[in-house]
Amino acid sequence: MSLSDADYHAKAHALLDAIEAQIDGWLEADVVDIDTHRTGGLLELTLPGGSKIIINTQPPLQELWLAARSGGYHFKWDGAQWVDREGQEFLARLSRSASEQAGQALAFTAA
Repeated sequence: MSLSDADYHAKAHALLDAIEAQIDGWLEADVVDIDTHRTGGLLELTLPGGSKIIINTQPPLQELWLAARSGGYHFKWDGAQWVDREGQEFLARLSRSASEQAGQALAFTAA
């Protein structure tokens, strides 16, 4: 499903905002120490032990890219959520990757 450029940017940036807000909540509740660094449409997560997860917007393709220790994944908006070619939902993949790299169960949820 193709989005207007404005809709793509709104959805992608809302997702990045929600991820940052959830991590801020975890930091305040002393759940896990994840550092975030955001530059425009790129969000870098530094997990315990120093591993990283990179989330990057790709406006020309209207995709979100996720790079983790387990691999690189490309997500497109399907009209309801961000999914990859195999039908894996973005937050489920992010949760699995972050849990593996942090060494504890972490579940990212929609805001």
